[in-house]
Amino acid sequence: MGKGEVGRWQKLIVWCLGMELALPFFSLINCSPLHGRALEENIQGFLPANGVQLLQQKQQVVMNNGIVSLNLTNPGGLVTDIRYKGSDNLLETQNGEDNRGYWDVTWNKPGGKDNLDKLLGTSYKVIVQNIDQIEISFISTWDVKVGNAKAPLNVDKRFVMLRDSPGFYMYTVLERLKGWPAFDIQEGRIVFKLQENKFHFMAMSDKRQRIMPMPSDRETGSVLEYREAVLLTNPTNPTLKGEVDDKYLYSCDNKDNKVHGWISINDPVPIGVWMITPSNEFRTGGPLKQDLTSHVGIGAAMLSMFISTHYAGEDLALKFQSDEYWKKVFGPVYVYFNSHVRGKKHPSLLWNDAKQRMLKETTSWPYNFPLSKDFLKSNQRGAVSGQLLVHDWFINKNPLAGASAYVGLAPPGAARSWQTESKGYQFWRQADPKGNFVINNVVPGTYSLFAWVPGTIGDYKHASDITIKPGSNIKLRNVVFEPPRAGPTLWEIGIADRTAAEFFIPDPSPSIKIHQYKNTVDKFRQYGLWARYKDLYPNNDLVYTIGRSDYRKDWFFAHVTRKVGTGVFESTTWQIKFDLKNVNKGAPYTLQVRFNDPNLVVPDFRTGQIGKDNAVARHGIHGLYYLYSICITGSRLVNGSNTIFLTQARNTGPFREIMYDYLRFEGPSPTCPR
Repeated sequence: MGKGEVGRWQKLIVWCLGMELALPFFSLINCSPLHGRALEENIQGFLPANGVQLLQQKQQVVMNNGIVSLNLTNPGGLVTDIRYKGSDNLLETQNGEDNRGYWDVTWNKPGGKDNLDKLLGTSYKVIVQNIDQIEISFISTWDVKVGNAKAPLNVDKRFVMLRDSPGFYMYTVLERLKGWPAFDIQEGRIVFKLQENKFHFMAMSDKRQRIMPMPSDRETGSVLEYREAVLLTNPTNPTLKGEVDDKYLYSCDNKDNKVHGWISINDPVPIGVWMITPSNEFRTGGPLKQDLTSHVGIGAAMLSMFISTHYAGEDLALKFQSDEYWKKVFGPVYVYFNSHVRGKKHPSLLWNDAKQRMLKETTSWPYNFPLSKDFLKSNQRGAVSGQLLVHDWFINKNPLAGASAYVGLAPPGAARSWQTESKGYQFWRQADPKGNFVINNVVPGTYSLFAWVPGTIGDYKHASDITIKPGSNIKLRNVVFEPPRAGPTLWEIGIADRTAAEFFIPDPSPSIKIHQYKNTVDKFRQYGLWARYKDLYPNNDLVYTIGRSDYRKDWFFAHVTRKVGTGVFESTTWQIKFDLKNVNKGAPYTLQVRFNDPNLVVPDFRTGQIGKDNAVARHGIHGLYYLYSICITGSRLVNGSNTIFLTQARNTGPFREIMYDYLRFEGPSPTCPR
């Protein structure tokens, strides 16, 4: 692991032939539970009689439907001014016009330094203009003469405003032609920076809502282990003193990241500004990819993340070779506005309305109004349906329903490849209690069908790739997942849910105030929990005894290093102790690392370097998922007391860590799992 990397997160499953140890990982963060009624707003007085209007000037373009007005630079397509129901500009006016609302990508040539490109248009075009809809386009075409000034991409940025709609839509089409220079994209996103003196209340779920610090509070605070994390020492709001502010505290899984935003809580009539993402098909990494939402930055930052390496590492970067053609539509997303006279005392009125609007947008997907030929409507797409069954012979001799399974279509690849797939589209649904699933509105193309089931280790991939055509409706039969299994379960630690949330999570250091939300929320979203391991185990490492220990209390949520001096850390070795009777010396077992001899020069198994995703440092409870099945010969085990030694070998800093999802040790079997 290279210098400067912050944290490692890994999920691990280890198996012993005949006996198995399994360790998977993942996160179930509900960023947008749905309750409450839609907000009733009287907007008729704001609607112009002649519908949506477009004002075109030499250096700016203004879209206005009487509820929302939107100013953009011409021909760059930067958002400089947003007003709702006659308000002042909601964007941070202390920022320059190029730092208020924009798309950007972070890119680099292979081995080169990172570059930021705000995808500025060089020409502007009206796609449609009538009383019901305006759609405008800002276009730039790459030319070799621009060199490193711009990413080698053709860009078509679109803005859409509809009559009677309290918001606007944004999407973009990115394209690279064959023969263009090789390059990588690390990040692609939409950024809005709202007025910092106006927007103080942030919400991203029923529980994760709170008054936020000011940007100036970060400037007067103390930077901690990494620059994003700042201890608030003299905040404008004294109740926040002693807390840590860090944008990663507000991360969320893609599957839950549907609506988040800000409320101007101190206004006489508070205004809400919300980022609504009606589909995940254009995001990278599948439903369990974690990413940023809203946070305090230069202004109240509100993001829509499409591409990033957060919580996953370099595997999620888009890496293009010179002979590669690529084109993809990102969005549309919807920027929604609401207000309520009782919003100051009851911000939930605005939040609940935003959730209801999110439901309306998701049920309308794919939209029928975008006019780019690259955005396919419902009648241009196809569908796949079926029933997923799970056959684990140790649980039941007959297949059982894959209840609540996540089933998805992603570009062809090996099982689990979807979590590092970034160039194509992905389409995921959660099965019903009987394992039935319907994946509709799929863009035509060839896909692999993948699945994973909560409570079951491993990943399913359908034997044959699936080709979707416009209007196709494919019904699959015999979708049976046989999860890894070598022998009967002798013992297990944790829950196979792809998250480490069930394990022991400590309180933060007494020197740091607990990060507060509206309600109690995931305990792992606190700063510095990795350092608490040394407080609990100052000299000796964790020892877990099967049959006596409780993983909820006795298994630390992350396998971390121990600080032994200034800038000096040591590896840690955990032990699992268990008894065996009647060991079959001639049969294989399955597990991880060293067995019964902590001093072996060569361990029984190594994972190699994996992860590099910073998940522990960034308050995550999972990163990418890895499954390992390790075959152990019976001669390595003894009748009576046995010990497994798990060593986190890298010790170059505080953020060299592994999270385990689930460990299972299985009894003797005729063959080793592969």
